Amino acid sequence: MKKKTILLLACFLILFLISIFSMGGCKSLLSRFLASEAESGEGLEVEEAADTGEEDGPDPEDSEGIGKQDEIVEYEVDSLLEKLDMSISSLVERVLPSVVNIAVRTGDSSESGGIGSGVIYTEDGYIITNNHVAGSAVEMLVTLSDGSNYEAELVGTSEITDIAVIKIDAENLSPAVFASIEDQKVGEIVIAVGSPFGIQQTITMGIISGKGRNIPVSSDALPIVDLVQTDTAINPGNSGGPLINTTGKVIGINTLVLSPSGASSGIGFAIPTDTAINIADQIMEYGRAVVPFIGVEMGTNTSEIPGALITNTVDESPAQKSVIKTGDILVRFRDKEIKNPYDLLAQILRSNCDENVEVEVYRDGEYISIDIELLECPI
Repeated sequence: MKKKTILLLACFLILFLISIFSMGGCKSLLSRFLASEAESGEGLEVEEAADTGEEDGPDPEDSEGIGKQDEIVEYEVDSLLEKLDMSISSLVERVLPSVVNIAVRTGDSSESGGIGSGVIYTEDGYIITNNHVAGSAVEMLVTLSDGSNYEAELVGTSEITDIAVIKIDAENLSPAVFASIEDQKVGEIVIAVGSPFGIQQTITMGIISGKGRNIPVSSDALPIVDLVQTDTAINPGNSGGPLINTTGKVIGINTLVLSPSGASSGIGFAIPTDTAINIADQIMEYGRAVVPFIGVEMGTNTSEIPGALITNTVDESPAQKSVIKTGDILVRFRDKEIKNPYDLLAQILRSNCDENVEVEVYRDGEYISIDIELLECPI
């Protein structure tokens, strides 16, 4: 009898549980179970996931917050662009008074000649430009940013660097501020100012595309070395004008473009101010560029040591007197690393005669420091 009673009670309990689950009571029971577990500090994460009973979707308050964030970002972008515009306009306004237009006549005819640009170097009228702009001039007319005109005379030139200095009879001019190319990085923004195709006070903008470029100009002449490469638009008439950085300082003198048509193709070059200023100072002091030399001949370096291979030294030259030998690899000039003969030429052009410099050579497996006195290159 007892067995039958127990069996009946068990069957009744099973049927009761089945009826509860079939009526959706499972979720309610589970919720109560999880709630009790949460009170005891266990199963809280499961309760939060299971007890909401709501579908996932964006919270209206969150959507409003995202909209406000978008508005803030848009405002900040607009503000930055406005500040950038104002900064560029401001530095251009500062630089324009230091840039001149140069109209050149090279022959008897008024039609023989061309247009170039220049950078005011001193308050009393010294102007830096290119040799290929002013070197063959018989007459030059300089136009300042305010429209005033002055006749100019040639002070001196340097063909090897394509730098020339001219002079106008004027006072209280606005000389440009110059910065070393060593402080500039590839990728930085630069601006070219000049008179492309004779259109005065034209501004173009780009970046520094490369440094230390060496460009051959003819088969019987040394290449122009250590140039600054830029994608800034440079056209005929920009020659001699400045390439400036974002602080308004001149970092180069625009000189040439690589282009089949002669117009800008995104590959322009400028002479670094380190070279331009040194040559300009020499011209102003001596009336010509006084280029130093060390008296070496160089060849192709096939060794694992980067540098300029010395194949011969000139008799009684600074190199020979300082015991630089054939076979040496010159690897350093002052604190500048030398990787090839062009690097050495670039550093010499930044130097002056009668200057003592320390160089380093690689010889027989060791590096040797040598002091050398630079002398004027014999004509």
